[in-house]
Amino acid sequence: MKHFLIITNAFKDKNLKLTNEIKGYIEKKGGSCQCFTSTGDDAKHAAPEADAVAPETECVLVLGGDGTLIRAASKLVEQNMALIGVNLGTLGYLCELEESNVFTAVDELMEEHYTVEKRMMLCGYGIKQSEKTERKVALNDIVIHRTGALSVVNLIVFVNGEYLNTFRADGIIISTPTGSTGYNMSAGGPIVDPKASMIIITPINAHNLNSRSIVIGAEDEVMIEIGERRSQKDETVEVSFDGDNAVGLEVGDKFLIRKADSTTRICKLNNMSFLEILRKKMKAYT
Repeated sequence: MKHFLIITNAFKDKNLKLTNEIKGYIEKKGGSCQCFTSTGDDAKHAAPEADAVAPETECVLVLGGDGTLIRAASKLVEQNMALIGVNLGTLGYLCELEESNVFTAVDELMEEHYTVEKRMMLCGYGIKQSEKTERKVALNDIVIHRTGALSVVNLIVFVNGEYLNTFRADGIIISTPTGSTGYNMSAGGPIVDPKASMIIITPINAHNLNSRSIVIGAEDEVMIEIGERRSQKDETVEVSFDGDNAVGLEVGDKFLIRKADSTTRICKLNNMSFLEILRKKMKAYT
């Protein structure tokens, strides 16, 4: 690899000091490097537009944290470029690199000493009075959560058209294996090897004593209907993709989720297993 794009979270690399050092290092070694500063908390401002990225770009170095990398992955999904994260935050499962080893990592990338993992993504769209909303993708998760007054919502879940369960809860998380260590984990869902291919359904603060996370096949389709809980039928929810791009739904609306056709390509430089990474990250908070 010789041609790079650096995406930097402006709040985590003050004055772009590290960004400029990496850019200079790459160019000194005969490579090329574009830079983009991410200043927003949504996918729209997470990466440059496709026509602004040099066509020869082979790798995206993302400086920030898991959130910065996830948003960049969603924005660049159609570009089919490999990404690697440099963790400038606290806890990061996706970001393999730290500031202390980033220049060594650049050497390895430029010498073609790396592998690429393909990570499954989800896509979803709403059906509001028979009209479909825009289809969007997520690397981590698609979350349906309550809005407005602090009251639970009824979420009727179907898998491949077959009724599964009605969750009376604050919301529901539909997660990829990559996203299993995110909101899904916080809500009590299982941790899954990110290289796996499956879909995880986890209710948020469910009011059913028998509610548990459910793992289904990657090729299954999940449909969630916003059910009536009271006669006013005024409950509303929002759907977020990796925490961004909220879509509003009302009672009677439906939302369909399935595996996306696209994948996110993640560069790997070390041979640490997922379990070893998990032990390391969890130990930091014990």
